[in-house]
Amino acid sequence: MRHRDRRPAAGGVRIALAQINPTVGDLEGNAKRILEALHRAEGSGADLLVTPELALTGYPPEDLLLKRRFVEENLRWVRKIARDARRCALIAGFVDREGSARFNAAAVCAQGRVLARYHKMLLPNYGVFDEVRYFRAGTAPLVINLGALRLGLTICEDIWHDHGPCPVLLRDGGVDALVNLSASPFHSGKGRERLALLRRWARSGGVWVAYCNLVGGQDELVFDGNSLVVSPDGAVAARGATFAEDLILADLPRPTRARPKRALGAVQVPIRPAATRPVLPRRHRTALNGEAEVYDALVLGTGDYFRKNGFKRAVLGLSGGIDSSLTAGIAADALGPSNVTGVALPSRFTSRESIEDAEDLARRLGIDYRVIPIEGSHAAMLEALKVEFARLPPSEAEENLQARIRGTLLMALSNKFGWLLLTTGNKSEISTGYCTLYGDTAGGFAVIKDIPKTLVYRLCRHRNTRGNVIPERVFEKPPTAELRPNQKDADSLPPYDLLDAILKLYVEEDRTVEEITAKGYDVDVVRRVASLVDRSEYKRRQAAPGVKITPKAFGRDRRMPITQRYRG
Repeated sequence: MRHRDRRPAAGGVRIALAQINPTVGDLEGNAKRILEALHRAEGSGADLLVTPELALTGYPPEDLLLKRRFVEENLRWVRKIARDARRCALIAGFVDREGSARFNAAAVCAQGRVLARYHKMLLPNYGVFDEVRYFRAGTAPLVINLGALRLGLTICEDIWHDHGPCPVLLRDGGVDALVNLSASPFHSGKGRERLALLRRWARSGGVWVAYCNLVGGQDELVFDGNSLVVSPDGAVAARGATFAEDLILADLPRPTRARPKRALGAVQVPIRPAATRPVLPRRHRTALNGEAEVYDALVLGTGDYFRKNGFKRAVLGLSGGIDSSLTAGIAADALGPSNVTGVALPSRFTSRESIEDAEDLARRLGIDYRVIPIEGSHAAMLEALKVEFARLPPSEAEENLQARIRGTLLMALSNKFGWLLLTTGNKSEISTGYCTLYGDTAGGFAVIKDIPKTLVYRLCRHRNTRGNVIPERVFEKPPTAELRPNQKDADSLPPYDLLDAILKLYVEEDRTVEEITAKGYDVDVVRRVASLVDRSEYKRRQAAPGVKITPKAFGRDRRMPITQRYRG
């Protein structure tokens, strides 16, 4: 059925949220994305377009902000994009400067110029956030009058706390809507946290909440989008796509409630409503959850790491095990099967089943598959070390030579053909140091470094619901590094369901050994796991970046000293 154009309701406002995928530092490319969204919003009859936080610079720009020229160029681009904000007003995230101070800011643009600037008042300085290093906090909220509506501007962290600008805007601003520019990184379950937060503000203030979030991968971070417009009763009026760019439209009606007698002053933002505008089509978007959202986050984070850094093709070792199977599946989905090469590197300890499963996986995925035996290289290494190792019993040194030979051969392919090497270690292994430095840790991107082993299995099952690519035998055989006869992971680590439960408490929740033991876990097992984690920090510090999935990932999120003697 064709929708007829109609006049907007008197005093109402059509708002558009530009859920875009910027690249950090690409000022021109990001400005182009903003302008493309602005023109689409105009074509949809929008009165206002909102971008994510720091949409112009990308988030987080980190020490690029210490380059004065970068900040100045960002300011020039703000003025350029403001020139196009004529019929449709624009609120764009950028970096403002006053003297030597920098601000995480939003530019209010209309009539071809910047009418006002809002400076973020609450600066996060925890987890992956380090904004106090770069920005000065704003000191005053900002209200804009857009048609008959009063909108209170906020940026990301501003809306997460009761001591921020939101209570002031609701109490003294007389606002009809809170608008939030956000760059909120994904972790599993984050979308539910956000929705609950926005609903609380909407219901407590009796206002609309328009929340525009970033989307895309940036180094270890993934931004999931899921932008929202929430009505005063807490209902979701509009939702953005998950892990994809989107333009979200919603009509905010003319306000009916009385203003406070002494409301905060407001910036007047003139709008020129179109004589007619299209009726908004009905669309239904549901939020992903569970393994589906985690898998898609890994695909987007991996794909954007390649695209934004100029890599075209991935290479990885295929062991026939569960970890390399998941990594290969994600790579094939992120880059396309024609851009992935899987390499089997068998030794005398590699089982026939492992070689068959690696080949079967590659065939099902449709990726390039190669076999490079390492037995000759391993024998040559042992011969070279024969005198040095004489009279000493075999140990992990001989075993780890195999992993380092594999890493060397894979890096040689990477170097020769310009392929980026993907590592295949999971969070359980990386947490405990059950990995070989310069061996299986060698590579440019660690796709599943934040995925516990038990979740690896669930993600593989999920991937098979989208097409049966991972052989059933891969799920059934006990995990093994195959570096010696009959080796099993269980020889060196507690069972993975037990290990992952302890790691979650120790690594992600910062619980002490005593607190974990009080939950019923064996004290000797807990102490051993904690010791493995603490003693492996030097390995993690040298590991490749990978996609953040859990509330606390290694790297930007968890920053422990390498040299330290605290135990507990």
